Amino acid sequence: MEREAATSPTENGQETDAAAVRRHPALFRAIKRRRNPRLRRSDITVTDEAAVKRAVKAASLGNAMEWFDFGIYAYLAGTIGRVFFPSGSDTAQLLSSFATFAVAFLVRPIGGMVFGPMGDKIGRKKVLALTMILMAIGTAAIGLIPSYDSIGFWSPLLLILFRLLQGFSTGGEYGGASTFIAEYAPDKRRGFFGSFLELGTLAGYTGAASLVTALTAALGSDTMDAWAWRIPFLVAAPLGIVGIYLRLKLDDTPAFLKLEDSNVHVSEAANAVETTARGDLAKIFRTHWRSLVLCIALVGAYNITDYMLLSYMPTYLSDELDYSESHGLMILVATMVLLMLIINQVGRLSDHFGRKPVLMTGMIAFFVLSAPAFLLVQEGSLLAVSGGMLMLGLSLVCLLGTMSAALPAMFPTNVRYGSLSVGYNLSASIFGGTTPLVITALISLTDSDMMPAYYAMAAALVGVVAVACMKETAQKPLAGSPPSVQTDEEAAEIVEAQAPTPKF
Repeated sequence: MEREAATSPTENGQETDAAAVRRHPALFRAIKRRRNPRLRRSDITVTDEAAVKRAVKAASLGNAMEWFDFGIYAYLAGTIGRVFFPSGSDTAQLLSSFATFAVAFLVRPIGGMVFGPMGDKIGRKKVLALTMILMAIGTAAIGLIPSYDSIGFWSPLLLILFRLLQGFSTGGEYGGASTFIAEYAPDKRRGFFGSFLELGTLAGYTGAASLVTALTAALGSDTMDAWAWRIPFLVAAPLGIVGIYLRLKLDDTPAFLKLEDSNVHVSEAANAVETTARGDLAKIFRTHWRSLVLCIALVGAYNITDYMLLSYMPTYLSDELDYSESHGLMILVATMVLLMLIINQVGRLSDHFGRKPVLMTGMIAFFVLSAPAFLLVQEGSLLAVSGGMLMLGLSLVCLLGTMSAALPAMFPTNVRYGSLSVGYNLSASIFGGTTPLVITALISLTDSDMMPAYYAMAAALVGVVAVACMKETAQKPLAGSPPSVQTDEEAAEIVEAQAPTPKF
């Protein structure tokens, strides 16, 4: 009798034929159960709605305060160029200011490599509190540095030192905050809750831009250059204390606590998706390099478009189109407020339709709309500039509302914080922080005001390819964790769905 094609894998991964399966059905059923054990009710995490909301609030508010600190520098770039660097051409001072802005991103990967594995070892919340402390110190210290006219080259040197401290602390922020929310949220609403993290980012940027705009309007550019630029930096200290309090008040995530407690008895099914081995850098680069490459590509496209709009655009309006600094900031603030109103709905859409469709929409929109948007901006009228900014903003919100749920799902629990921190910050260092510097340099070299659009289009093209290559993770458990649901009824349905169909 002719052998049939091999169809069933054995426990050690070898294949066997259908005839053997027919001869020993009980044996192969046992092997299948061992390879794919059923989850028990105790394996499934039923989330506490109140605890989820507290976790989301702490992570999002802390993130808002981090990006308030970081955004201040971007919105005071022109002033900082005049205060900390020797007088010369305006372009040279602006380039020096943006170069110092980019310096902070050079150490972000180092911060990610330090804080990420630390967060996988000692817990998410402790590391997030530490990053908040360092950011508050670095930002407040910048507000105390004497000007170049007072102490000469020591002034930009101290500025660079404290920018490095800011960048180092930020290296542990996004990976930790997005991991924190993702591990608290139920599987079916991870996009919605994750979107609050970027709501915090927008709130931080909006707060920074609003404060700088109000101070400039009330005191004037001369007073800002003289001393008032220090006020936004010094505000960081009390805000940091609030953020630290919120983060230390919470318990660590259920996924990390389950990973940490080796005394908790779990079934074979839970053991199949959980591991007690702590993440380290060597393991991350050796085992998860494919996911890291994909993460770097996604984050690169996302960061270039993000920093182009939220950090660089006010400078573009004032330096290239001769808008007043406060006028450009007011338009950006209005755009960000609109994005804040809709970002949570984008998160809901990603839960319903999937991460890939929403991310792909944002990437394609940037590729198609960037050039028309900048042509509108160059018209110069309030309506045209607002319309161009709105086109870019609506493209960006598709990424903002989805990325914080999509990225943590790319890595398993035991290395999630470390892997995401390394991948995110490598990409942010290479592409994100350099965006204002690169665009300013390209405009200076080419005399083309369309360079920001072309740069965003190139980034979006990379993003389209990256999104096409990623796996869909919406409504699925995080890698390395059992399912997380909102109610006992959902948990019971999952267990019941695994029960074998009775044969009569």
